[in-house]
Amino acid sequence: MNNNPYFSRKKEAAPLESAFNDLLKAYRIEGKFKEKSLIHDWPELVGKTIADRTSSVFIRDQKLFVKLTSGPIKKELMMHKSSLMLLIEEKYGKGVVEDLVCI
Repeated sequence: MNNNPYFSRKKEAAPLESAFNDLLKAYRIEGKFKEKSLIHDWPELVGKTIADRTSSVFIRDQKLFVKLTSGPIKKELMMHKSSLMLLIEEKYGKGVVEDLVCI
């Protein structure tokens, strides 16, 4: 058997969340996973009213682009941009999204 520590298994059992986070770090896809989680969780973050009027959500160059079908909702979202950015930072960590752009 190979004695290389890279290929050896850990002796102790790890919680699933910890093992999953270690896997994300090992493959260096932690940031991408957080981005996809944010896009998936968009309706939970903003609520049903805004989510129903959102046609698309995507992240490019650490900017969250949100395409809305309602002008008043777009204005409301821009007024509460700072609180939404704090909520995103709190839930997904600093550096996942640096700016919010409403289209």
